[in-house]
Amino acid sequence: MTVYLHNTLTRKKEEFKPIDPKNVRVYFCGPTVYNYAHIGNARAAVAFNLLAKVLRYAYGKNNVRYVSNLTDIDDKIIASSKETGEEIGAITRKYADIYNADMAALGVEKPDAQPRATEYIPQMLSMIDKLVKSGHAYEAERHVLFSVPSFPDYGRLSRRNRDDMIAGARVEVAPYKKDPADFVLWKPSEPGQPGWESAYGRGRPGWHLECSAMNEALNGNHFDIHAGGEDLIFPHHENEIAQSVCAHGGESYVNYWMHNGWLMVEGRKMSKSLGNVVLVHDLVKRVPGEAARFALLSTHYRQPFDWSEDLLQQSKRTLDRYYGLLRDAKNIEPAGFEVPQSVVTALEDDLNTPQAFAELAVLAKMVSTAGTMEEKAAAKGAFLAAGELMGFLKMDPVAWFQDGKNVEDIQSLIDARDAAKKNKDYKKADEIRYELERNGVILEDTPQGTRWKRK
Repeated sequence: MTVYLHNTLTRKKEEFKPIDPKNVRVYFCGPTVYNYAHIGNARAAVAFNLLAKVLRYAYGKNNVRYVSNLTDIDDKIIASSKETGEEIGAITRKYADIYNADMAALGVEKPDAQPRATEYIPQMLSMIDKLVKSGHAYEAERHVLFSVPSFPDYGRLSRRNRDDMIAGARVEVAPYKKDPADFVLWKPSEPGQPGWESAYGRGRPGWHLECSAMNEALNGNHFDIHAGGEDLIFPHHENEIAQSVCAHGGESYVNYWMHNGWLMVEGRKMSKSLGNVVLVHDLVKRVPGEAARFALLSTHYRQPFDWSEDLLQQSKRTLDRYYGLLRDAKNIEPAGFEVPQSVVTALEDDLNTPQAFAELAVLAKMVSTAGTMEEKAAAKGAFLAAGELMGFLKMDPVAWFQDGKNVEDIQSLIDARDAAKKNKDYKKADEIRYELERNGVILEDTPQGTRWKRK
């Protein structure tokens, strides 16, 4: 199996060649835990969770180390604490737990390591020391700043010119900066703000430094893949490269950079001001997590993605059909359970999920049309194996349909059907019956009223 990945650094798709095939190291920039994760956060987490699954399939489960951090010290967290009166540690613990639970509902396994920034302050200060001593950083008015002109390759990842980089970074034009593009490694903490004692005074780290230090500790100075959202290319990942390369005498930092595309909601930018922020925590209360995962992977991870309710419901209907096939084949023991090469080929081609979905549809058809018991068993095994690799078809079919329609939903539809019958609207009554049947609910009209049971 040969995996190909699009490398943001080179702007082309390349054959993935790990530094050590028995120790493939991947890092994904996780969330800042001060609020609920939205569907944009989820898209990145789902896409790069699939990357980890594909790499484990290619190189062996125990030969891939997938690390994803949690940022638990940040100005937004401090502001949230001030606004709510809640202690910072309580805020970050609460939302970290919610994030992990919500991602688990989407089929995202917890990473092999999930470092929190506050656990690596000594490593961050050690990296700052190296940068100051080597002339790549300097102290100024209780701050420590990275000297961008000291790193000639700055801008290589984002391919921005100097003026664009300064504008794009939204840097504060502070009088103590030697260059407008210089960025903060360490900043002072005011009374009442969280901080740590250091040779540079009591303060806290800059955001960019956190990932560099955690990677140095967990993945080494030079590792295979760094992933994150397209919005992180500049300045975050550009700054990471500068810090890490300069802290280690010019040694390469990461071989492959991967970024997922922008997410829109119903054709518009997702924002609080528009009131169209979709929170995963709310989403998984009303639809199975697999349906949301299916929708998120329906577009190639590098492409812009438009989230919509229609797409979500279409994804749910597709999975209803797939689980319906498995329910019909419940007495057939799957044979083989090997992922078909057609699915593997799609996924090893830079996670081509649209093509993998097309292959999954072919496998579903094979399950429904197989003739002999041996063919049915082989088709079911291949179908389940493909689903497992992609993070689908993991539920019991009966449980799936129970999750899709809870008791209150069922009774509400039955009441609507009864009302339609009283109004002699038999077409609508039949439509409701068929909708319930599609969701695994069978109705029985009796003299005592309508009864129902699960198929």
